[in-house]
Amino acid sequence: MNENRPLPTISLQDRQMQPHMLVRRSIALVLAGGRGSRLKQLTDKRAKPAVYFGGKFRIIDFALSNCVNSGIRRIGVCTQYKAQSLIRHVQRGWSFLDGRFHEFVELLPAQQNISSDWYKGTADAVYQNLSLLREHAPELVLVLAADHVYKMDYNRLLHDHVARYSDITVGCVEVPVEEASAFGVMAVDEEMRVTAFHEKPEHPACIPGRPGTALASMGIYVFNAEFLYEQLTRDSMDHRSSHDFGKDVIPHILERGYRVHAHRFSDSCVNMNDGRPYWRDVGTLDAYWEANMELTRVTPDLNLYDRNWPIWTYQEQLPPAKFVFDDEGRRGAAIDSLVSGGCIMSGSTVKRSLLFSNVYVHSYAHVEDSVVLPDVEIGRNVVLKRAIIERGCRLPDGLQVGVNPEQDRERFEVTSNGITLVVPEMLGGPSVVTD
Repeated sequence: MNENRPLPTISLQDRQMQPHMLVRRSIALVLAGGRGSRLKQLTDKRAKPAVYFGGKFRIIDFALSNCVNSGIRRIGVCTQYKAQSLIRHVQRGWSFLDGRFHEFVELLPAQQNISSDWYKGTADAVYQNLSLLREHAPELVLVLAADHVYKMDYNRLLHDHVARYSDITVGCVEVPVEEASAFGVMAVDEEMRVTAFHEKPEHPACIPGRPGTALASMGIYVFNAEFLYEQLTRDSMDHRSSHDFGKDVIPHILERGYRVHAHRFSDSCVNMNDGRPYWRDVGTLDAYWEANMELTRVTPDLNLYDRNWPIWTYQEQLPPAKFVFDDEGRRGAAIDSLVSGGCIMSGSTVKRSLLFSNVYVHSYAHVEDSVVLPDVEIGRNVVLKRAIIERGCRLPDGLQVGVNPEQDRERFEVTSNGITLVVPEMLGGPSVVTD
C-alpha cells in the first residue's frame, strides 16, 4: 500500500464545512452515452438515459435531480450514441439553471478535441473534457452514470469522501452475493477501505461481517480534482488501457496503494422504505417493465411524491387526464395506475398500468399490467397485458397483445419472462420516433 504518500490536502476546516459550501466547490459529470442495447427496440433511436420511465420522466432525470436537490449546480452531460432526443430533453427541461450564478447543465458531445476518436470509455469521456473541468476549477469531481433509477443525497457522499481523506470514493450498493457477478465488486476492510476491485467476478467477495452480501459499484465516483487529472492523463497514454474507470483506472489506483473508500448507498439514499435503499438498473426489458410496475403499488419503494426531493423533468402544457362514459361494459376507469396529462380513457379500462402523456384509449379496450409511452392511440376492443408500447404506436381495433405469446413472437419482441414490446414499425407505422 502507498502509505507514505501524503494525505489529500483537504483541511480540517473543509471537513467541517456546511454542506452547501462543499457542493459549491464540486462539479458533476454525468456519463450519458450508453447504447442500452439490452432494451432492444426502445433504444433503436435514443440512448438509454433518454428512455421514458415512471409515467412522465426520463431515466437521466434521476441523476440530474439528485445533483440539483443536493445543491450541485455545475453539471456536464457527456453524450454520444443516438443523442438527439436526450439533447432535446436536457435543453427543454434543464435550462433553468442561471449562468449568472455560475450554474449550468452543459451538454458535452464527443467533439474530438484531443484526438480523432469518439469517447472510448468512461474515463476517456472525462479526459476529453478536462478543459471544462480546469476552466471551472472544482476541488472535487463527481462522476455519475446516467442510466440508473435512484434518489441519493450526494452531499453525504462528498462529506464521506472528505472526512476519510480519500483520493477516490466509490458509491456502492449492497447486493446478494449470488447476484454480484453481474457487477463490479469491491472487496473492503472493516473501515470500508477498498482492497480490491473485480469486474463481474465468478466468486464475489463478501462484506466483512456480512456473509452473503457483496458491495457492487454503482458507477458513481468522487475524485479530488488534481488527482483525477493526474490519473486520466496517465491512463490516456497507456495504449493497453480500454480507458474505463472500472476496468482500468480504479485497478491501477488500487495497485499503487492510493486511498480508495467505498460509500454505502444506504448512508445517503433518500426516502428509504423500511430501511431498504431503492436502486434499479433498468437495463433489460424485463427489469424496465418490473421497475415501472412497482410504481403502481399502493406504497411503492420509489417515492415520487416527496416535495423535499422532487424529480425534475420537462413537461408539456397539457390538459388533465379525462375519463368518459359510465355505461355497463363501457366505463372510463383507471385502477391502481398512473395516468399522465393529455390522456383520455373513453369507455375503456386500465388496471395496474402506466400511461404517459397523450395516450388515447378507445371504447371497450382493456389495458392491464402495461407501460404505454406518449402519443399512443389504442383502438376499440384492444387487449393489452404485460406489454410495453413504444411512443407513437397506433394499435388497430381488436388487436390482442400478451394474450397469445406464440402469436406475439411472430410480430413483436417477447422477453423470456413474457413481456411483449410493440413499436410502430411492427404495426406498419412510421420508422421515426420524434421524441
